[in-house]
Amino acid sequence: MAQLSRMSGKRIARFLQKQTRYYQPFGVIPTRALRATLRPGDVLLVEGDRRISAAIKYLTHSTWSHAAFYTGGPPGGELIEADLEAGVRITGLGDYAHLNTRICRPVGLKHAQLEAVVDYMQGAVGRSYDLKNVVDLARYLLPRPPVPHRFRRRMLALGSGDPTRAICSTVIAEAFHSVHYPILPDIEQSSEDAQREILHIRHYSLFTPRDFDLSPYFDVIKPTLEEGFDFRKLPLAE
Repeated sequence: MAQLSRMSGKRIARFLQKQTRYYQPFGVIPTRALRATLRPGDVLLVEGDRRISAAIKYLTHSTWSHAAFYTGGPPGGELIEADLEAGVRITGLGDYAHLNTRICRPVGLKHAQLEAVVDYMQGAVGRSYDLKNVVDLARYLLPRPPVPHRFRRRMLALGSGDPTRAICSTVIAEAFHSVHYPILPDIEQSSEDAQREILHIRHYSLFTPRDFDLSPYFDVIKPTLEEGFDFRKLPLAE
């Protein structure tokens, strides 16, 4: 039964990874500009054009369906990402040249801490994923997925856990947590002093791509502005 489940999971994963015909790029940043702007430790958010992207966007109420980690490696191998079929792998910026992207940058990490995060990600390369419960994702491709609003984030943690890691930025969250860098902590008001907030590290399985965008601890970097934007030079038609 376990082998049959894995085979079924692989078939569904291949189905979910196929591109859709409905994706519309809006503000695609050229690969050259991305490469010139990115720094090791940056998180690259991607608005995906695959079937699984639709499921993740629905579950997270966000345009961002994928996240990759920038290591500063050679062209064609700059990124580390968790892929539904291949597991954690090294890939290049060229894979996302046709998609909308966003750069999120952690702030305040010391050089040694940043190196530790990069080392963690590099050490995760090669992790494989048990796809026995990937059928959970396929259900969200229905026109009206039967998932109440308040349960959608929690549904990302269903199943064996491994398929979840492939879709919700878990490896990246783990890497930052390894140096105690927060992403979106849960905030609790202290009973002794109502003005004092206590932060609790959220479990890594509940992080999604949009959390890096929403995080108050990650800066949003726009290559167009970094290159020296001057609106007066835009060739606007009257």
